[in-house]
Amino acid sequence: MVRILVSILLGAAVTFLLFVFMAYLISGGAQRAEPPEPPTRIDIVGAPPEQDVDTRRRTPPPPPEPPEPPPESPQTEPDASDDAVTFSMDLGGVDLGSANTGLDGPGALSRDGDAQPIVRVEPRYPPAAARDGIEGWVRLRFTIDETGGVTDIEIIDAQPRRIFDQEARRALARWRYAPKVVDGRPQRQEGLTVQLDFTMD
Repeated sequence: MVRILVSILLGAAVTFLLFVFMAYLISGGAQRAEPPEPPTRIDIVGAPPEQDVDTRRRTPPPPPEPPEPPPESPQTEPDASDDAVTFSMDLGGVDLGSANTGLDGPGALSRDGDAQPIVRVEPRYPPAAARDGIEGWVRLRFTIDETGGVTDIEIIDAQPRRIFDQEARRALARWRYAPKVVDGRPQRQEGLTVQLDFTMD
């Protein structure tokens, strides 16, 4: 009987202690009631080392001087062509400044009222002929139309042949005349001839 009572009392005491221990665990113990400590803050402050820095200031270059105005050139009248020549030039043995125009044949230009030369172009000396020292002449037949242009160019004779023909034809095609006027109307003149001399002078 005594043994039963002691067992009951021990069981009750153990049960009570277990309840107290569980309540302690649930509450987190005595330390849980205390507020947490603030976190430790570490400030690292370091002064930058002193440096001797040589600051270089850039100075802008002086502005350039304004350019001098170009000298005024006298105004010259433009030529009718880059290769055009006036009557004072001696072209292939033909004196362009004299009354003799160097033309002959039917409808020659030496009569009064005939066509008057305005622009004549000097023929270019062929480089191959100049290199070889070749001289010669070309005789051509041509027509002056109503506008003063040269048309229908034919090679009559040449010495030497086929050396100066192309340059003579090209130069003659660029000649210009004031056409012959009859009763106030320009006239076409056909069958005119001219000889262009090619010399090394």
